[in-house]
Amino acid sequence: MRRLDEDVALERIRRALTGGIEVGDLRDDAAVLDVPGGGSVVVSVDSVVDGVHVDRGLCSPHDIGWKALMGALSDLAAMGARPLGALVALCVPEADGDGSVALGVMEGVAEASAASGCPVVGGDVSSAGVLVVSVTVMGTLAGGSAVPRSGARAGDVILVTGPCGGSAAGLRVLRDRAGSAASADAAGSAASADAAGSAASANLASVFRRPVARLAEGEAARLSGAHAMIDVSDGLALDLHRLADASGVGFALDTVPVAAGATSEEALGGGEDYELIVLIDPGHLEAYEKRHAGSGLRPPLRIGTATGDPSRRTLDGRDLARLGWQHRLG
Repeated sequence: MRRLDEDVALERIRRALTGGIEVGDLRDDAAVLDVPGGGSVVVSVDSVVDGVHVDRGLCSPHDIGWKALMGALSDLAAMGARPLGALVALCVPEADGDGSVALGVMEGVAEASAASGCPVVGGDVSSAGVLVVSVTVMGTLAGGSAVPRSGARAGDVILVTGPCGGSAAGLRVLRDRAGSAASADAAGSAASADAAGSAASANLASVFRRPVARLAEGEAARLSGAHAMIDVSDGLALDLHRLADASGVGFALDTVPVAAGATSEEALGGGEDYELIVLIDPGHLEAYEKRHAGSGLRPPLRIGTATGDPSRRTLDGRDLARLGWQHRLG
């Protein structure tokens, strides 16, 4: 049986869930729920699965816990929400029965919780055949409405909150190190496969192991009147295509900001950078940049313009493929 690409499978799931009922188009990674009596809460859930999202040979349990919470919080950032709390469901293989893996993962979650200001308010622990960390996050909107991925308009400026490709380059560095270490062991070498490693390589490895949800940047964009946002979780190119699909627009990119040590291919399709793609009216751009500067954030990087023809999606005048990570679903 042919496996479906993630986007195709998700579209079928949306149709099955809506069934003619008005619940929104389910295209965003977070949902905005109205609270009886007033106000709203933004909710999202995300999972990290060993062997799919992480490799325990390259990441410590602490890293896995950090990545799980930050990845979920990035969905709130893409709506411009401020975190309120998180629930963590942890499934640990019975082979890890001494509790060290579970404790390490939750210590990593605690570190990410402290760094992001998102308290962990509950959860669940269970045994399973593989390590799984599932995180539900809740957020609030202080004034105004959430920013969907479906609100982009022709003429909007396209920005990204930082260079991309660092996480994919970090994964490459870690795999190279692991391969070198294995070769050295096979050859009986007493020397370390990578005695100290360059500062650049160490930084890239850290970018992969310890990503940061751009919560402050997302709220700044929302308060500045951004029309649409999405986080770069699966690749800049693929996630921008997804935003354009939801908004019914095209795009013309002039440049792609590449993280130091990464390649242009990693920047376009690597994923897990968790930078935000922001589309905003040109008339609001100056206010947005000033808000960034006033908050001590990195300046947003302008990369192109949204266009009115959904079929035209280009980089430097050439068609841009949907480069990025998609799960293969049965």
